[in-house]
Amino acid sequence: MLIPEDMAISESNKAYKAMLTPIKKDGKLNTDPVMLERVKNITERLVAQAVLYRPDSSGWNWSVQVIDQPEVVNAWAMAGGKMAIYSGLITKLEATDDEIAQVMAHEISHALLAHTQERMSRALAMQLGITAMSIALQDEKYGGVAVQGTALAAIVALELPNSRTAERESDRVGIEIAAKAGFDPRAAVTLWTKMADESGQKDSRFDFLSTHPAPIKRMEELEKLTDAMMPFYEDKSTRPLHPVSGGDL
Repeated sequence: MLIPEDMAISESNKAYKAMLTPIKKDGKLNTDPVMLERVKNITERLVAQAVLYRPDSSGWNWSVQVIDQPEVVNAWAMAGGKMAIYSGLITKLEATDDEIAQVMAHEISHALLAHTQERMSRALAMQLGITAMSIALQDEKYGGVAVQGTALAAIVALELPNSRTAERESDRVGIEIAAKAGFDPRAAVTLWTKMADESGQKDSRFDFLSTHPAPIKRMEELEKLTDAMMPFYEDKSTRPLHPVSGGDL
């Protein structure tokens, strides 16, 4: 960890706006208000459980956007709860609410577990070098080049894979958060079946040149977790909500 979490959050906020502003100008942001509202409603249930898992995250400015790129099957979350999902994940996979919840809960878990902070640290080390980073962290205001570097690192971090350990941690926490929010944990397996079909890697059992678990291995591990998660899903208690902003940046 080269970057403290408060810095990772503040720079992720800048990066989020920098990334999405041009997408908005191109008319590719929130073009389907019904889809945005659907994602927002799902996410508010998930974030309520995320805050119970990690109470200090209640102070984050949780936000979610839908990016209208029908060929892109992806979603992500930055430090501090800045999230986005691409329309292609919903439309190409014909994703159910339960499956969307599994994706978003997984990404939310990366933020809760400081995995974004880890990837930003790697990105900044690659970008500026360890010595430059050490100097930057001595600047209390994180100004000048340091701000540009860390904000850029937040963007670059989205392109860096998480470690196998981080992926498994987020799978485990994500499926529990989703189940406690009232979403079927069995959807984690159906989601990854669809993902595998889409990627053409359904029969791969090896983590070959990748830090992500292979689809079948991932599905097997998630299936083992399902039985333990079912009581959370079947609980008839009212599911709390936590405000999540959407719409304009």
